[in-house]
Amino acid sequence: MTKVISENPKISLQDIKQFEQEYDVTLPQQYIAFLLEYNGGYPHESSFQISDDEGESLINKFYGLGQMKSNLGKVFEILEGEIPEGFISIANDPAGNEILLGVSEEFHGKVYFWIHDIEPEDEMDNMFILANSFDEFFSNLY
Repeated sequence: MTKVISENPKISLQDIKQFEQEYDVTLPQQYIAFLLEYNGGYPHESSFQISDDEGESLINKFYGLGQMKSNLGKVFEILEGEIPEGFISIANDPAGNEILLGVSEEFHGKVYFWIHDIEPEDEMDNMFILANSFDEFFSNLY
């Protein structure tokens, strides 16, 4: 499993519950465990495959909770109305694309890549599924 370098302060389950309540989302347990251990940060292995056509990208950083510059709350507010409902952004790549985590029933726990500069005809035309769970996505980083 990849290591993550994080200078973000440790958080508690109460901090996560407060975020979930404030933004009306239910985070998957695997992602909650990641936040409790790392609270965002920079992964050592950061590359991942988007698709055969789109190639690969890499994680710039995972967002955390707290007062850091790019935190989950700020990113949620900035992207509200931009990304489809039922998703939150948990990380970005150097080109400004986002790694999304499903928080609605249909997509709960699934990880997607959202390309910001493709104008979709249908709501999810600019999204590519990366993994069926956060742990699967995280363990597939190379």
